[in-house]
Amino acid sequence: MRKLVMACLVAMSVAGLACAQESGDEAAVEAASGTEKPIPDPVMFETTHSGTFNGKRISYRVEAGETYITNEEDEPAASLFTISYIKEDAGADRPVAFVFNGGPGSASVWLHLGLLGPKRAVVASNADADDGAAPYRMVDNPLSLLDVTDLVFIDPVGTGFSRAIGKGEGKDYWNEDGDKGSIGEFIRLWLNTHGRWNAPKYLIGESFGTTRAAYIAEDLTTGDVNIALNGLLLISQALDYEGSTSVHDNVYSYITYLPSMAAAAQYHGRAGQGVPQAEFLAEARAFARDEYAPALLKGAGLSAAEHDRIRDRLAYFTGLDPVYIERSDLRILMPRFQKELLRDQGLAIGRLDGRYAGDEADDVAERPEGDAASYFVSSAYSALMNQYLIDELKVEMDRPYITSSREAGEGWRFGPEDGSGEPSYVNSARQLTTAMRRNGALEVWVANGYYDMITPFFDAEITFARYGIPQDRVTMSYYPAGHMMYLHEPSLEAVAGDMRAFLRGDLEDARP
Repeated sequence: MRKLVMACLVAMSVAGLACAQESGDEAAVEAASGTEKPIPDPVMFETTHSGTFNGKRISYRVEAGETYITNEEDEPAASLFTISYIKEDAGADRPVAFVFNGGPGSASVWLHLGLLGPKRAVVASNADADDGAAPYRMVDNPLSLLDVTDLVFIDPVGTGFSRAIGKGEGKDYWNEDGDKGSIGEFIRLWLNTHGRWNAPKYLIGESFGTTRAAYIAEDLTTGDVNIALNGLLLISQALDYEGSTSVHDNVYSYITYLPSMAAAAQYHGRAGQGVPQAEFLAEARAFARDEYAPALLKGAGLSAAEHDRIRDRLAYFTGLDPVYIERSDLRILMPRFQKELLRDQGLAIGRLDGRYAGDEADDVAERPEGDAASYFVSSAYSALMNQYLIDELKVEMDRPYITSSREAGEGWRFGPEDGSGEPSYVNSARQLTTAMRRNGALEVWVANGYYDMITPFFDAEITFARYGIPQDRVTMSYYPAGHMMYLHEPSLEAVAGDMRAFLRGDLEDARP
């Protein structure tokens, strides 16, 4: 393909057009011919189903298909492929939840087949085996929330079957303005089409999807069309990236990640043995906040006695050799911790979920070569989603379903549209504050995994204690699992139960 396209560029003119046609490169064909390919009508596949959810038999229909988003010239510029689960004979006031994952560059497959959809992918709950190769297993999911709300799974541009069309380009949507504009417009169109403007409305996001949920909530509240949301359900929150970016010289991150390191060390038997988890993590929080943070700010000003105490306490919580901690200058980066914790066994723990441990070829590397928590489950989700689309939803598309788009992820542009301004950490916490202050009924639930090595639970606690976020409308829950806590079946049941309780308005906050 690449050689053919390059030949086109050299040959040019009529020969170039023929070569582009041979290569199948549509963009090259259009450029060489001077014409724009017609945009076909959006497709929609509808099926009917029934299932038992939370003990209730529900009949529902599924709408799987495209919604075109227009540009400023009112021309179709993006196709959002979404999958809507709608209860039969649902009234205009039945709740609806709009669901997306994160990345950026991730389709909604993870929340779809992992937690919320009527079918669920089965992977090793105890993180003790990878998914291997097909055949994989998918089962009915009685924990789905279809008994209490309709569910609309959104794949942003560049993921799933969603793409830019016409004069649109992926880069137009791989930024905050393009992302929230396209998803916000889809929500408006969906409410119009289904006559659900007066229904309770929720956003459910995971990881970067929580960043997205915050800025969409603000945009819907303050935009030209005011859409007041009833609630945000944030799974593995990522509002302030300073607390979830483990890099050199980001002092704040050493503090936010420390309790998560302690949780993983205890899980793998390297620290906190014989101490109840709640007690050990409370101790880790207190140390990180009251002792470790001031020590990091003192830097070279620490006395020898203070330095030795901090080193030994870090060894106590992380299970790492004091000599290694000394050589690290009391600063442990998360990727290094992943590799170092079980180095003597030739294993590296996962980033998405510290319970996982992968056997890598390079036992002396500084950091893992991959994420065991990702490659242990991703093949099953990809295969089962594609099979589900074909068998159950009767979807027929001429392009691949992209579960995780490297192009969209690497092409994502953070910061101002014009590229101006100094580099800074992504932060949508203030946007959440605005949405909650403008809408006094907006409630927020935050789900945290103790073994989440990407978005640490301690960072969630610190973030939501700042920025003027109304505390009386925030509820936090915790689970003995990782970033995708629903991979752990006991946590899956607890998460589903907590989500139902939140939607009912009777979930209790679990913050220590």
